[in-house]
Amino acid sequence: MMKRYDVIVLGSGPGGEGAAMKAVKECKSVAIVDYMDEIGGSCTHKGTIPSKALRQAIQRLADSNGLRNVSYQELLEHAKSVISSQVKLRHGFYERNLVDVISGIATFIEDHIIEVALTSGAKEKFEADSFVIATGSRPYHNPDIDFAHPRILDSDSVLDLTSNPRSITIFGAGVIGCEYASIFRGLRIKVNLINTRNQLLSFLDDEIVDALGYHLREQGVVIRHNEQFDKVEAGDDSVCLFLKSNKQIRSDVLLWAQGRTGNTDNLGLDNVGVNTDERGSIVVNENYQTVKEHIYAVGDVVGYPSLASAAYDQGRFAATHLVFGECETRLVENIPTGIYTIPEISSIGMNERELTEKKVPYEVGHSMFKQLARAQITGHTTGMIKLLFHCETLEILGIHCFGYQASEIIHIGQAIMAQKNGGNTLMYFINTTFNYPTMAEAYRVAALNGLNRVR
Repeated sequence: MMKRYDVIVLGSGPGGEGAAMKAVKECKSVAIVDYMDEIGGSCTHKGTIPSKALRQAIQRLADSNGLRNVSYQELLEHAKSVISSQVKLRHGFYERNLVDVISGIATFIEDHIIEVALTSGAKEKFEADSFVIATGSRPYHNPDIDFAHPRILDSDSVLDLTSNPRSITIFGAGVIGCEYASIFRGLRIKVNLINTRNQLLSFLDDEIVDALGYHLREQGVVIRHNEQFDKVEAGDDSVCLFLKSNKQIRSDVLLWAQGRTGNTDNLGLDNVGVNTDERGSIVVNENYQTVKEHIYAVGDVVGYPSLASAAYDQGRFAATHLVFGECETRLVENIPTGIYTIPEISSIGMNERELTEKKVPYEVGHSMFKQLARAQITGHTTGMIKLLFHCETLEILGIHCFGYQASEIIHIGQAIMAQKNGGNTLMYFINTTFNYPTMAEAYRVAALNGLNRVR
């Protein structure tokens, strides 16, 4: 007899976890299906957790001047220990809440029925009233490149690298490319960072982008802007990237970091009439429903904003609508961006370029970390906080942080920007007493700096 659930969730990353936990807390019978042997999705096994664990290990070793005798593989072992802890933690969530975990590849065969090719080799069918697709994404592969070659990597296979390269070329200077440029350069590996655009991370504030480019170059990263891919030739001892500008970049390995593709190929979506775009992303409405109202999709598989933090919330919101037929909660307008380069970057709200285009009268307040006592004590003096605020109302319009623990520091500003009825104002930082010495004090310094510009 076919086993039936109220809800079946496909994928156990942040989006799937959020949906499963919300649904089961509302007394729904829930199963979660994942093709990986262990739960956690790409976020835990291939993306956020391993790359950030690598980055943190390098930062810690740099702080102790202990990099020279450490290999990339040793750092990977540290990342594996973090992954193991995360998997164990999440297994506990499902066990305590009686969520069935099914290991295998799911395919829709009817509107309410999936067939799962179990890891044991058998096939089994399951029925559900509703489904949440949270299968995530994978690195985009250019069809003209042989990714089976051991010297050609993507952001998944780079975590399986067994050699210790002396040089690496990274094609693609987005978030993943910039983060891995920091990681490999931190290991004293020669890094070529090839950017198809005219600046790094163009969605960020220009001043922050300039600071990132300066520090990557200072660390020894060679950055090339406005380059286009022509072809790749890989041999036994090196790989050569040919650019349309007639440059030839030779290195030990190539890391291809040009976007991602939704994991929808094997889901049998055609069988139920669910649509995807050219990159495999599922089209959803504001409630995360597909064209079939009982089939929802959340997380990276629906595209923007492609953040683990947002995916978890999307999963909860989708499950809320699934259970109650409505969900008034939406993703907050201002979602913080965290980029784990060395130093790291975080921002929220609008940047100067956007404010200028909108003709908003704004002013800027800066606080340089090198002037803060806490930064001097810790030795992390590189960086700054930048506040953008309305000249007349003093409303905070954007916050941009570059430096040590930027992704943590940004949340103070996020909390203030979320305040309503006049609570979001520069005066909060000016009139609030911060612990001393702390990095949070940078907000008060920046606010006073900005206020001096308008009064």
